[in-house]
Amino acid sequence: MTASLNAPVHAPTNDPIPDVTFVVAAYNSADTITRAVGSALAQEDVTVEVIVVDDCSSDDTVALVTAIDDPRVRLIALEHNRGPGGARNAGFAAARGRWIAVLDSDDTVRPGRLARMIARAEATGAQVVVDNIDVLSLDGSNVRMFEDAELEALSELTLPAFIESNVIFRSEHNFGYMKPVFDRRFLAGHGLSFDESLRIGEDYILLASALACGGRCAVEPSAGYTYHIREGSISRVLKLEHIDAMMAADEAFLRRYALDPLSRRMQRKRARGFRQARSFLLLIGQLKMRSLVGALKIALADPLALRHLRMPIAARLRRLAARAPQPAPITVAAERSPLGNDPHTSKG
Repeated sequence: MTASLNAPVHAPTNDPIPDVTFVVAAYNSADTITRAVGSALAQEDVTVEVIVVDDCSSDDTVALVTAIDDPRVRLIALEHNRGPGGARNAGFAAARGRWIAVLDSDDTVRPGRLARMIARAEATGAQVVVDNIDVLSLDGSNVRMFEDAELEALSELTLPAFIESNVIFRSEHNFGYMKPVFDRRFLAGHGLSFDESLRIGEDYILLASALACGGRCAVEPSAGYTYHIREGSISRVLKLEHIDAMMAADEAFLRRYALDPLSRRMQRKRARGFRQARSFLLLIGQLKMRSLVGALKIALADPLALRHLRMPIAARLRRLAARAPQPAPITVAAERSPLGNDPHTSKG
């Protein structure tokens, strides 16, 4: 079943409401979309529907989804590219399930994932639930993102803990990488959706907003979601405009919600991290331009930015003076938002 953006097709109203709606935003995902949808359809002990939102792909994504012979799969073909946040919002608007799960088009979920997560949420009265993640590399090696014991000790993810985990430079992985499953009525009741203006951090803002609205987030310690690292997608450059956009989104978040004292404290810590990252990127820009004066001005204005250089500043400046190769840009591992001219860049 296919719909355009302006006329999303819903299943007949006499069909039973599924337990879960998987929303899969897809852009040029012909090489992985069948695998992703298949993993969603293979969920055990829950009823599912899968909504694939094609964001103006130029490959065979639409044809492959259309060829899936399963009435539980619906396709929405957007008329204009909206990016991952916009594509997911279109899927959210068409969803009928009691719960909504986001699945990236190049990832998979394990068969028992949603049954475990829903049981965990319902047992604790939570409106959101997260679980652990496995990262599957090109060579077939699998790495668990969080220690099992860490999540077993964390029965509920609170807003202060979530904000603190998402302080830039704090660690390689943070709770923002988790793929939450949301109570659909809770999202609708609070008017929550993805910020379509963001290309990085849209997942963070949505979960933070749900927590700020009073939503409880249960933690299922088992790993049911698998990131599939693809060639050329291990890391990607974090640009100044991304930092500025995330800072603006945080400011809007603070205007919308009245945070408790501990959350405000963690938010100030996150804001300091962004300011340091911004200074660091400006410093790198000056070094690339071989501007000793400009680099020193930034370093003096924000000395903490220097701690993120990958070598001592003296060595960096010696390379600058010697017209050595440009310093490497800051990268973020396994991020999911698009960059540059590519509207969707998976993990890179």
